[in-house]
Amino acid sequence: MRLASIGLFSLALASGFAQAALPDYAGPQPAAATRGPATAVFAGGCFWGVDAVFKHVKGVSNVVSGYSGGNSATARYLLVGTGTTGHAESVQVTYDPSKVSYAELLKVFFDVAHDPTELNRQGPDVGTQYRSAIFYANDQQKEIAQRYIAQLGRAKAFAKPIVTQVVPLDRFYPAEAYHQNYLELHPDQPYIVYNDLPKLAHLKKDYAAWYQAKPAE
Repeated sequence: MRLASIGLFSLALASGFAQAALPDYAGPQPAAATRGPATAVFAGGCFWGVDAVFKHVKGVSNVVSGYSGGNSATARYLLVGTGTTGHAESVQVTYDPSKVSYAELLKVFFDVAHDPTELNRQGPDVGTQYRSAIFYANDQQKEIAQRYIAQLGRAKAFAKPIVTQVVPLDRFYPAEAYHQNYLELHPDQPYIVYNDLPKLAHLKKDYAAWYQAKPAE
């Protein structure tokens, strides 16, 4: 269980996972987005920390922890934790494209929210439910994600290859209520202290222009 697997993963988080500052997305700019909010779904290990990181990005209005990759019958924490459901712990990010772009969210995802070079694990958490994945909602998200991963690979941004899956989003299932906004409600929980608070420190320090002190809902 996660609550018993306290690690010193924070050592790698003080300055991010990349070897140096990640480059901005350099691919073709997407067509002008329609007015109104957009959503993105990411998986990068335990959803507690990924949720907290995106809640502090300017332009993000809502983040929900949940499950993607499996079906509704198995979208429950105890079942997902077996690693046999196809689900990954994920977050659904609602954002304003006029304030933060999908490509900028990807930069935060790769540099702050998790280590995209770890296969089927993240820090102390092991299993396919902790895999790195981008669940794209449309062709535009797919193209930007694939182009940015290729760009990071050419730049040798990480010491190891990126293993992030880029797969279509079927459904996103919100997790149980006690998993929502977990870091904000449990800042002194040992797992949070060791593994997730350093991510927020990294975001605040190295992405100050993108950081919002008051978290989104």
